[in-house]
Amino acid sequence: MSTPDPALGFDSLPFRGRGRVGASAPERATAPASTPARIQAAPPAWRIGFAAAATWFALGLLTLYWPNKAVGFSDWAYTDEFGIAAIAVSALLLAVASLGPRAGRVALALRPAGPWLVALPVLFAIWEIATAKLALLPTPFFAPPQSLVETYIDDWRRLGESVLHSTRLLAHGFVLGALAGFLTGVTIGWSRIAGYWVHPVLRFVGPVPASALLPLAFFFFPSSYAAAVFLIALATGFPVAVLTWSGVAGVNRNYYDVARTMGASERFLVLRVAIPAALPQVFVGLFMGLGAAFSVLVTAEMMGVKAGLGFYLSWAQGWASYSNMYAALIVMAVLCSGLITLLFKVRDRVLSWQKGTVKW
Repeated sequence: MSTPDPALGFDSLPFRGRGRVGASAPERATAPASTPARIQAAPPAWRIGFAAAATWFALGLLTLYWPNKAVGFSDWAYTDEFGIAAIAVSALLLAVASLGPRAGRVALALRPAGPWLVALPVLFAIWEIATAKLALLPTPFFAPPQSLVETYIDDWRRLGESVLHSTRLLAHGFVLGALAGFLTGVTIGWSRIAGYWVHPVLRFVGPVPASALLPLAFFFFPSSYAAAVFLIALATGFPVAVLTWSGVAGVNRNYYDVARTMGASERFLVLRVAIPAALPQVFVGLFMGLGAAFSVLVTAEMMGVKAGLGFYLSWAQGWASYSNMYAALIVMAVLCSGLITLLFKVRDRVLSWQKGTVKW
């Protein structure tokens, strides 16, 4: 057992469980902690949530109690339903803002969208006043928001079938184009011989808009559906091929040298070095290809395919049913946004191992 060290003035024994060195038991019991515990402040009140609730409530009152201006017909359908729905959204936002942290996941999901929850009812109010209330915009070219509700309720079956047809067509064309573009980009990025022959063809054909090839596609392919798949694949494949080629060609040569010194084969270099290093560029090409594919999808469905959102748009324009056209445009925007979000999720999952080296 060791003895006190007079030179140090305190025990040289290990001090376990003491509040401070050399302090007696009563002093340790009353002494304040060396590092005070953090006091987590309660999150501030969601003021934007209260503002959003008030704005939605004002929209509901405006819709319900300001009479519509009838132009050529009795009244716009579903006006009362639209006003009641706005008041219901107001009540929901008020409840979430009042509960605060007790609202749980709902509050976490709505708080980032707070400014938009205020802006949307303002835009709806301007839209409502300019169309249904004052008729400043000519009908039937411009319809109020409740006309969209009427379309979604009365024509949901045809609109849903159009979404299914467009999704299937887009999936076939996008997948085929992405695979063809990826394989082409890897080939010309890795092989100089393939790059010599394929690269000029890619530069010559790729910049041509796919929609400009509609007559040729409908002539050479046996059906309009196959022609539409080809055009979507062509629009998708070009950006994927170019970005994949750029990613493979830009891989640091030191990676290859290190792998070769460890006995790596050519196949290993392509599959385990070149492609993983080029994946960030590949996903950039996929994002660009998805936007191009969606544009060609609508054009192809307007020209030859007898189903889908593009066909629905063409049908609505032919019958001057502009409310149906606006409803289809909103569905298309939601569909495209959802697919981009899904692709982001896939990108995050596939490239999770590169988060330390890739700028996100």
